[in-house]
Amino acid sequence: MNQRETMTQFGKEALLQANISELLPFASLDEDQTRKMIDLATVHRVKQNKTYFDEGDRAENFFLLIDGFLRIVRTTKEGDQVVVLHIAPGQMFGIAKAFESVNYTATAQAASEGLALSWPSELWDKFIQDYPGFQKATRRAVGTRVTEMQDKLISMATHQVERRIAHAILRLLEQAGKETEDGVAIDFPLTRQDISEMTGTTLHSVSRCLSKWQRDGLVRSERRRVVVRQPESLPV
Repeated sequence: MNQRETMTQFGKEALLQANISELLPFASLDEDQTRKMIDLATVHRVKQNKTYFDEGDRAENFFLLIDGFLRIVRTTKEGDQVVVLHIAPGQMFGIAKAFESVNYTATAQAASEGLALSWPSELWDKFIQDYPGFQKATRRAVGTRVTEMQDKLISMATHQVERRIAHAILRLLEQAGKETEDGVAIDFPLTRQDISEMTGTTLHSVSRCLSKWQRDGLVRSERRRVVVRQPESLPV
């Protein structure tokens, strides 16, 4: 069970002062509209590897990720878990209403300690009607998810294993890259098993590929951390 807390006045002001208005779905709203939306929100503080919700749960809320990173995980008929997407701060998730679903179709798991806002699903239609900026944000979120899934399917169908892994890592760098002295680090814990699930390949293949790139000086791969030293040299 994740930890939830109702917004306090201090919490609202802290979020407003932290430039939350620059995030979708607030970017096209004025300060009064943003404040009204935040007034109706609940805060979720979730520890690493805990879930915001599980696949199959009734979609009682929709969410905006403020801090941390998410894994979106699907379970196959055989019971295997597959990481289908990663969600970065500023993105919406759990938007079952946008897909006219009454249940969550995947599990939202914290890849790092996270903070999110949620609203009851019954407010979805009201926000769509009252806030054109929110409607624009949801359309963008849906379009982004569809595009990401299409790109992943194309990659898995047409690219060899090494290129699939490179594409996955570069996509994560775009979402969560952090400049360090040693290169660009993916700014949340990432295991080789995670990469295996993302790319539809074996753990052995991921380990072999990362080891080769490390010998070539392209990456530095540790137990739960990947640093890319030469992104432009990955085989895409």
